[in-house]
Amino acid sequence: MGMSVIISEATEQDAEQIFKLQYLCFQSEAALYGNYRIDPLVQSLDSVRREVADDCVFVARLGDEVVGSVHGTVTEDGAAAIGKLCVHPRLQGHGIGARLLRAAESALVEQRGARKFRLHTGHRSESSLRLYRRVGYEKVGTAQGTDGIPMVVLEKQAEAYVKTA
Repeated sequence: MGMSVIISEATEQDAEQIFKLQYLCFQSEAALYGNYRIDPLVQSLDSVRREVADDCVFVARLGDEVVGSVHGTVTEDGAAAIGKLCVHPRLQGHGIGARLLRAAESALVEQRGARKFRLHTGHRSESSLRLYRRVGYEKVGTAQGTDGIPMVVLEKQAEAYVKTA
């Protein structure tokens, strides 16, 4: 009998698994750009712990194992900045990333008053771009990441969350 993947808010006890999962998941992204100094790979465990305590962080669990995570926080302009969406490589392509996004979007609107969602992804990250477009995000610009990676900026209005949830 198989287990179901459960989406829930992250707890303090999840921080170390999130930290390790990010390191695993973002290796392919780093290889794509030839840059192993991208933010999720250089983030400290203490920083992940602070995010779990202060921000909106959701995890996907398969039994006791954290197999996916996403981070969100509301910025001064009322936009929810969503980032570090990752799913364990062995479970990618099964809708877990979209489920994590929906959970984060819901909490960011209902608990933190977000009016729109904003995220960044690398310009070569085709699978991420496909996912974000599929769930209603549209390109609104480009930016340079703090790690030097050219990024695509995507947004979705919060009312669009209801249509994609």
